[in-house]
Amino acid sequence: MSPPAYAPVDGATLASVLASLPAIRERLGGEASSWRIREVGDGNLNLVFIVEGAAGAVVVKQALPYVRLVGESWPLPLERSWYEYNALTEQAKYAARLTPRVFHFDRAQAMIVMEYLHPHVIMRKGLIAGVEYPNFAADIAEFVSQTLFNTSVLAGSAGEHKRRVELFASNTALCAITEDLVFTDPYREAALNRWNRPYLDAKKKAFERDAPMKIAVQALKYKFMTSAQALIHGDLHTGSIMLTPAETRVIDPEFAFIGPIGFDVGALIGNLLIAYFAQEGHEVSPHARDGYRAWILSQVEAVWTGFCERFLALWRAAPAGDAYPASLFASREDRAALEAERRRFMRAIFEDSLGFAGAKMIRRILGLAHVEDLESIADAERRAACEGKALDLGRDLALRARAFSDIADVVEAAKAVART
Repeated sequence: MSPPAYAPVDGATLASVLASLPAIRERLGGEASSWRIREVGDGNLNLVFIVEGAAGAVVVKQALPYVRLVGESWPLPLERSWYEYNALTEQAKYAARLTPRVFHFDRAQAMIVMEYLHPHVIMRKGLIAGVEYPNFAADIAEFVSQTLFNTSVLAGSAGEHKRRVELFASNTALCAITEDLVFTDPYREAALNRWNRPYLDAKKKAFERDAPMKIAVQALKYKFMTSAQALIHGDLHTGSIMLTPAETRVIDPEFAFIGPIGFDVGALIGNLLIAYFAQEGHEVSPHARDGYRAWILSQVEAVWTGFCERFLALWRAAPAGDAYPASLFASREDRAALEAERRRFMRAIFEDSLGFAGAKMIRRILGLAHVEDLESIADAERRAACEGKALDLGRDLALRARAFSDIADVVEAAKAVART
């Protein structure tokens, strides 16, 4: 018997689907007719349901055959759920504590049934509310270092790496979204662009005329398209992190492919910096959130420092990959040379990360898909002031990444822009 044709689910049909899966039916408990099903998807692409039964709960994510934010005029392959499933499986090998458990995957229906994270909240919402998360920086540094190092040829064989490249190479539609919306559309007239009019009109035109900036961003785009360093999440921002003060989980890796290590790290840093500049729009009186702004900047510093330290520690402890094989570096002089090369490597990742951070900040203000940190600021003029500062730092990061000596230098630059 052939599998049923793909069909988007609703509450009634989803209950029937889940009831046919013994393990899921047992996990939920009770009769399917009594299950509480809520559609909670607030992202740009998919249907997302929370299903609660007498014994437990699950989350169901189903891909739609188009971009939900735009509609059926922008078709999108259902196979993106296959890449997400494989990315979740791969990430769980190295950072199981920091990824949601997957209970069931249906490729034909483009549907993943996974762990319901409760009382976790989307980090972006917590940042808007001014909540501090004591374990966030250490947890996310662990996630990116473990997943990026262990899916690179620093840790594994060339054959393993090439098989991983082959598995994710066809995730071209999701990569094209990034290539267009992050690296191209904000710097030209594009039908789907939107920005805070009329307050940012002049800045939008300035970016379209900024030849050095366009060259810098296209160089980043080239690196994104060609640098197959590791399995990257591909969309790692504060909207794809769910947490409590004690726990952190990374969700939604449907943009995953084998790409540049700095892209994930830069996306994190860029979104934290957006949150930093947005605080001015959320405080009830001037300087009311100065302490929280300082906490966000401390997280920027801690994320990079923690990632760098953990990545290097993994490399030193397990030099088993086909790149830089240990057999070549037996003498004291060899080991010293290798250590210098590790530092050079991490410096290159640092510069990549800053460039990608800047590009991600700009696209969230001048492109199609914006972020709630800024969009929830009701006063458009006040929001524009926050957005303008984020754009200024974003340009500096993308254009002058080499000029920043370390992450503390980036933090000081953010403070300087905030004072303008």
